Amino acid sequence: MAVTCSVPRLRARTLAVDAPGDLLTRVPDEIDPRDVVAWLREGDGLVGWGRVAGVSTTGPDRFADAERWWTDVRSRAEVEDEVRLPGTGLVTFGSFTFSPDSEDASVLTVPRVVIGRRDGLAWITQVVEEDEAWPTEHPAELLGRSNADIEVLDPLVEADGAVSATAWPEVVARAVGRIDRGEVDKVVLARDVLVRHREGQVVRLAPVLERLEKRYAATWTFAVAGLVGATPEMLVRLQGGRVRSRVLAGTIRRPNGIPAPENVDAPGSSVDPAHPVDPRLRLVSSVKDVDEHDFAVRSVAEALAPHCSDLVVPEAPYVLELPDVYHLASDLTGTMHSEATSLRLAAALHPSAAVCGTPTAAAARVIGDLEGMDRGRYAGPVGWMDGSGDGDWGIALRCGELADDRHSMRLFAGGGIVAASDPAAELAETEVKLTAMRHALGLDGH
Repeated sequence: MAVTCSVPRLRARTLAVDAPGDLLTRVPDEIDPRDVVAWLREGDGLVGWGRVAGVSTTGPDRFADAERWWTDVRSRAEVEDEVRLPGTGLVTFGSFTFSPDSEDASVLTVPRVVIGRRDGLAWITQVVEEDEAWPTEHPAELLGRSNADIEVLDPLVEADGAVSATAWPEVVARAVGRIDRGEVDKVVLARDVLVRHREGQVVRLAPVLERLEKRYAATWTFAVAGLVGATPEMLVRLQGGRVRSRVLAGTIRRPNGIPAPENVDAPGSSVDPAHPVDPRLRLVSSVKDVDEHDFAVRSVAEALAPHCSDLVVPEAPYVLELPDVYHLASDLTGTMHSEATSLRLAAALHPSAAVCGTPTAAAARVIGDLEGMDRGRYAGPVGWMDGSGDGDWGIALRCGELADDRHSMRLFAGGGIVAASDPAAELAETEVKLTAMRHALGLDGH
């Protein structure tokens, strides 16, 4: 149900501006971190702050209730847009819970200010309510500001989450036992760790985003309502009638100092699986990882098929290289023939086998039985949507969620469990996946 359902009358104005440099340095340090939004890749994207409107939804209809609210908002809004690119005009940012039974709420939020950049063009969008005056400050003044504390990290300490690292292999072993008994083919299990401000102050998110964006530029760095991370997985992109989804499943740690074989990370590349050294080649020849990846690709293809024609599903994955890990990856593309928005597509795709398992309902039950925690918005869709319904929705991975008191966060990491999974190796995989947020928060000593 919709927790907050008022439909405001908004006015939005998008103006072209000179390229603003590092977008994240424009975020004022005094802004409530829960009101910072971001969607960045390779330096381009959207950064915003403030909150002029929003909705919170819960339960099985959380996606539909949120989309219904957004449809009403955009139908009542007055929009001036001199740029007319994806991400200009009236834009909403969203983050949705993994489970319909979560005690957390799913959210859509409309920022007061959004700065965007795409293909060398830049803009500022400002949004006010119907009776508000436009800000007296010229957009160029916003671009002239720079957050002097963007590189200053908060002092944080880490503690165990719902299940300690030492207890995690037993949880994995129990999952393998349920797979062996035929309850599920695959289940994705996640664990959390807790971090808190050493001095009991608010955890600032702009420095965290800055470190994520710099180190993990090839991923999508995001922030919505206190959920912040760098996801390598694009759940769905809808743009001009074209659909794209990137599926990741199958992971191996990336050691230092191994040069990349030519074109090993390119779609359709072929490699020798008998190679004894390179971990990428072990990854593509791993029965466990290839099976896990195939489950995930099939679940996405089945969900997109009712909405797309000319759906292209790669026959084999490629190796995606990130600073800490290698992933098996597949990019699916298609042409829309339904009227679905990007959010409706994200709802149809969620939860994929990459974050839940196969069969979906049975895997969700195993997750509820074994994880010992509420995932909240971890592993749910996160991203943005414009007034046309186009947008980007990733899966909230490699992330942390700010607590309501803003003094602490939960960090999350998970992995796909199949019959061939080794409990100790699965623990190691979660530790590798926690590296991104530990680095961003300064908990890795760098």
